[in-house]
Amino acid sequence: MRLPGRLSAAIEVLTDVETRKRPVSEALKAWGLNNRFAGAGDRAAIGNLVYDALRRRASHAALMGSDSPRALVLAVAVRDWNEEPAALSDSFAADNHAPEPLTDDEQARLVGQLPDTTAGHNLADVPEWLAPSFERAFADNWIAEGQAMAGRPSLDLRTNTLKAQRERVLKSLARFNPVETAISPLGVTMPAGPRDARTPNVTTDEGYLKGWFEVQDQGSQIVALLAAAKGGEQVLDLCAGAGGKTLALAAAMGNKGQIFAFDSDRNRLAPIYDRLKRNGARNVQVRAPEPGALDDLAGKMDRVLIDAPCTGTGTWRRRPDTKWKLSPELLAQRASEQAAILDDAVRFLKPGGTLVYITCSILPEENDDQIAAFLDRHPDFASIPPSELWQSAFGTEPPPQVLTRQSGVSLTPRLTQTDGFYFNAMRRNG
Repeated sequence: MRLPGRLSAAIEVLTDVETRKRPVSEALKAWGLNNRFAGAGDRAAIGNLVYDALRRRASHAALMGSDSPRALVLAVAVRDWNEEPAALSDSFAADNHAPEPLTDDEQARLVGQLPDTTAGHNLADVPEWLAPSFERAFADNWIAEGQAMAGRPSLDLRTNTLKAQRERVLKSLARFNPVETAISPLGVTMPAGPRDARTPNVTTDEGYLKGWFEVQDQGSQIVALLAAAKGGEQVLDLCAGAGGKTLALAAAMGNKGQIFAFDSDRNRLAPIYDRLKRNGARNVQVRAPEPGALDDLAGKMDRVLIDAPCTGTGTWRRRPDTKWKLSPELLAQRASEQAAILDDAVRFLKPGGTLVYITCSILPEENDDQIAAFLDRHPDFASIPPSELWQSAFGTEPPPQVLTRQSGVSLTPRLTQTDGFYFNAMRRNG
């Protein structure tokens, strides 16, 4: 397929998403099944167009005066893929599979610039109702933070030190030109390419099948290392999900001590069993969500990790469709769940134990606000200075801009070239 046909397909997929209210991944899969002539390169390019359109939906719509699928895809072609409007329109006229040629108004808008009066939430590419939260979190940099969150993500991998070293992973994936991550000493990254660049499929690589590495954003690696789990400890991963951070903790502990991996959702927990086996993690005991499944752990844990259910605002680069589905009601629901999980976690910690709170969110309502409220409810806890944990994990002082007012750490694409994550560790008085 040539570019005009790919643009037409992207418009079709976005229309499907809009009219049928279904996830982008599902709509792209359906398009591929219905158009089997399209090769892997075509499907990747169409996916890039669709995701790019959603990442910058607000600013594209502000420029075009419309948020229709056609307006968004045309804006991507010109603003993000650097096509010339006039040449693009000429190519449409010569291709039977292309969209309709550009109108005079569309061409004029595409060569124009957003006016100085453009609203901040449009410049930041965030929902209007979230602008105050962004400004509270990032002050004068909130628009720049939103813009960084609207970029493409890298593909990051974590070396599984139970089976390999980073040099082996780099060598195994040399054909993809991987490089070391800037902060995580275990990470390998492949930056996102432009336009129709394809993301490497590393899960078919020998190294992945042998358990040498896991796909894990560098931000997730950083917060797992900041958790500072040590060999011999008793650790509860209270919201283990598919086990990404469980695996990181097992490696950090050198398979010594015990990790109890639990999740309230049996389906989320299901993939952990195969991952544990492939990674060679032998100090993990999975606890299925049954009544009283964790009662015997009360008061015995050295460390409890909460990878809390959240809005996922930190993953907007990877799942931009969720940006525009988020509502105040869902944010309030997640905040309520987080507070309940924090309170429940207290019963498992022994005196002097550490409670680790992590989200993949960049919103203060789910991060610093939660910690402040928790410490008010539980005066026997105090936050551990994050600079101490950073120095211990990475041997350097943390970048000042990642430290929050509530003794937390906030990672973002702009600040750390990672997904958005929040971390806070609190010690219970002995």
